[in-house]
Amino acid sequence: MNIKEGDTMIIAIVGPTGVGKTKMSVCLAKRYDAEIISCDSMQIYKKMDIGTAKVTEDEKEGIKHHLIDVKDVSEDYSVYDYQKDARYVLDKLLSNNRNVIIVGGTGLYLKALLYDYNFNETDDNSKKDFSSYTNEELYKMVLSIDKKSKIHINNRQRLESFLNNHKSGEEKKVSELLYKDVKIIGLTRPREELYETINNRVDEMISNGLIEEAKYFYDKKIRSKAINTAIAYKELYLYFDNKISLEEATGLIKQRSRNYAKRQYTWFKHQMDVNWFNVDVTDFDKTIKEVICFLENNKEA
Repeated sequence: MNIKEGDTMIIAIVGPTGVGKTKMSVCLAKRYDAEIISCDSMQIYKKMDIGTAKVTEDEKEGIKHHLIDVKDVSEDYSVYDYQKDARYVLDKLLSNNRNVIIVGGTGLYLKALLYDYNFNETDDNSKKDFSSYTNEELYKMVLSIDKKSKIHINNRQRLESFLNNHKSGEEKKVSELLYKDVKIIGLTRPREELYETINNRVDEMISNGLIEEAKYFYDKKIRSKAINTAIAYKELYLYFDNKISLEEATGLIKQRSRNYAKRQYTWFKHQMDVNWFNVDVTDFDKTIKEVICFLENNKEA
């Protein structure tokens, strides 16, 4: 991407948890006078701050952030909801000629935002709603995909299942970006180094009040989808329920955070066209310069 005066930029910063995405996003936003859209499925919730490693006001350095602290923890919020909200924000920023940095580790959220990815409003798993179709119409749709299909025309459940599980058309669709000149920057680190950082960060979270933060929701008897999904809270709930010790809960948080980081890296590697950069933890400015040089066609940063 050749960055010229007057161009509108969209840069997405992805990678596993604990790799330095937040710092990179703020640095690039300052350089390119951009606003940031969060792409994190947990940071949208209010008061889930420590356990989600939510960007702090100090870390924002005055940069405008969107889609952080927009929902109560008791509310359900799906990838479909994010797609609607994030596209609204993104389109509004672009219409005002604003540069945009998208940052976060929730891959499906990013894909839903940037690609031609269709969802059913009431279904978090993106299954299509075929209630308005007759069996004959469904049967014809199945035959258009598989002329040799042996599914009976009266077996509506199997017809719908086949159509929902057929991926070839969907994969073709989601490979198409809806926005031009998007650059996806991936940050990575050696696995053992990243795992050590994750372990240390969990210890820091606990020192900074993670247990008290989780206990606040527990005492309010909140057992929402967000709480049951978010790493750190669900493990501490087991501790509060006297099912495991605090030491066991801490160990589980670390283990599941490491496993999540591995899944994140694998997902981005296989699902998106990512330009990967190895993070130099001893000199993060060096990594920032490498990313900027890439964005500016290897010009001096």
